[in-house]
Amino acid sequence: MEAKAVARSALMSPSKLSKIEHARLSPSATDVERILTAIGVSGAVKTEYMEAARAVATEATAWRLLKRTGVHKGQEAVKALEAQMSVLRLFQPALVPGLLQTPEYIRAVLRRHDLSEDSLARTINGRLERQAVLYDSKKALHFVITEPALRWQIVAPQMMAAQLDRIVSISRLSHVDIRVVPLGARQTDIANHAFVIRDDRLVTVETVHAELVVTDPRDVDLYVKKFTGFGRTALLGDEMRSMVEAIRNEFLREQETH
Repeated sequence: MEAKAVARSALMSPSKLSKIEHARLSPSATDVERILTAIGVSGAVKTEYMEAARAVATEATAWRLLKRTGVHKGQEAVKALEAQMSVLRLFQPALVPGLLQTPEYIRAVLRRHDLSEDSLARTINGRLERQAVLYDSKKALHFVITEPALRWQIVAPQMMAAQLDRIVSISRLSHVDIRVVPLGARQTDIANHAFVIRDDRLVTVETVHAELVVTDPRDVDLYVKKFTGFGRTALLGDEMRSMVEAIRNEFLREQETH
């Protein structure tokens, strides 16, 4: 296959593929998987190379490095990942998940990275473009959010109300499952931090200083179990929507008193 065709199929720039091919850039486990999928190797060969790629099971990229290369490029990389996945599971104890965020909420969240106006605008647009995956009925999207994430006032009350309305609206899509863990639910686990599981084979974890990518199957399984556990204690369907709407109404009343 021609390099351009491989790059296109792997959702990767030709220049990046060239750097990997000529050993000027070390590929991540995700890069390796995308390239192997693009060139159509057998399952046995793919397994062999993926095991080698996972020898370093956790990769960390500091936010300062992402900022230097362009945070909007990170959105492009995630968009490529989401285009290839079939199942997404996202746990978020602190914020509304990025795929569900309104433009105003996205801007408020990204402000903490001290981006230039140009970089901020490009990153916001990148995240909004990613949200197209919500309407791909071939994918199964599962979200588990804790109640405090819905109450954490990132934007003005009226905008928070609009944000919660969006969650209710998206939850009605047949292939999207949104659950909310109420504060009053008895728990046996700790909501340490946010994480995203893609196809039960790759986990992305956001920490204060860096983004971690976990690919070792044993570690991925820990996150799958954690997600499943919180999902059992969460509200779903009409119960979830009634709860979110009640919180929305609280924000609307707060807006009226100002």
